[in-house]
Amino acid sequence: MSKLVNIYWYNMITIVGAGRIGGSVASNLILRELDDIMLVDVIKGLPQGEALDLGQMAASYGINVEINGSNNFADITGSDIIIVTAGLPRKPGMTRLDLLHKNSEIISDISQKILRYAPKSMVLMVTNPLDMMTYVALKITGFSNNRVFGMGGTLDSARFRYFISKVLGVNRSSVEAIVIGMHGEFMLPLPKFSKVNGKPLTDIMEKKDIDKVVEITRMTAAEVIALKGGTVHAPGNAVGYMIESIIKDKKNVLPLSTYLNGEYNTSELCIGVPATLGKGGIQGITELQLESEEETVFSKGVESLKKAILELNLN
Repeated sequence: MSKLVNIYWYNMITIVGAGRIGGSVASNLILRELDDIMLVDVIKGLPQGEALDLGQMAASYGINVEINGSNNFADITGSDIIIVTAGLPRKPGMTRLDLLHKNSEIISDISQKILRYAPKSMVLMVTNPLDMMTYVALKITGFSNNRVFGMGGTLDSARFRYFISKVLGVNRSSVEAIVIGMHGEFMLPLPKFSKVNGKPLTDIMEKKDIDKVVEITRMTAAEVIALKGGTVHAPGNAVGYMIESIIKDKKNVLPLSTYLNGEYNTSELCIGVPATLGKGGIQGITELQLESEEETVFSKGVESLKKAILELNLN
């Protein structure tokens, strides 16, 4: 059986971390038939076993994507896109910032290896605390801002979309939703930029009902973690959607964590904003006009991230 014919000029996607989220990401990428996949993990046998399992899944669909697993970081050589899911998971009762110090050590080590073995790659961060780990990867690799970004807002927007459709009882395909800001406690759902059948959510729902949906969206990750120990499927699909936009150069405008240099009156940190994602990574940032209340929430996330940056002392 022939190998997948690559018409998009990418060689290989590497996923660092072959646990539950890494496996979910790989599964989504396989079903989208985007590129060959390398799974890398420090746990002996885990990436190899995951690759076998996923390869057999692909075979059942007749998909000719090559999936390999390795414990050797040198095998990421030649990767065009590296997705980082490795790190300690967020446990019940923990905030994303509780994970800051330990996961920053892990991401720093991974980033040094990316710089060594795949210096021309793009990096998509999934590890929490998302915005800070994106910042760590950017600083350690020294890559240009367009080549290092995080998943955050794409996942949060899917969650907002889910709850809007559930509350209104409408088809999910009729809902457009957007969430920006810090991925975590200060995420910022934007009702006036979210639409149902083309109409702004603010024209359809009363403010008190919107506020309830916003709060549910902010708390849903903690609820999933409390119920089953971690979020898996929604993050995996969010990553797949982002990677497809890059490889097929779709130029989708997606909320993601990226380094700001004056946009949104913010500089020298990574936070979630809408950005055009296509060939080469981020192609531009879209600035939205926020209300004063929204600016306050966004600024709280900025201040929280500034404090975290000072704690890590990476500059």
